[in-house]
Amino acid sequence: MAAERGDHVMYWRERAACLHAEDPDLFFPIGHSGPTLGQIEEAKAICGRCPVMEQCLNWAVRVEQVEGIWGGTTESERRAIRRLEARRAAGIRVGTVA
Repeated sequence: MAAERGDHVMYWRERAACLHAEDPDLFFPIGHSGPTLGQIEEAKAICGRCPVMEQCLNWAVRVEQVEGIWGGTTESERRAIRRLEARRAAGIRVGTVA
């Protein structure tokens, strides 16, 4: 339980759709090509129906979660989000052509 860990902001995990997935390993694909792409898409589809997808993604980005599908994103997608947020925080204009 989240409260037992002293992390009251983690209650969203108790409502996560992935908790009811038949195979929890689905959310931890190994590799980035071939059959793994289907696994990633299947995990993302479950995330897409999840009532706490946004909280999950925000948490994964904030704690720099490296492994697995979190909030409907892969490790590389979250890394891109963190880079974008860092650029914005540094006042660098994002999405403009020099």
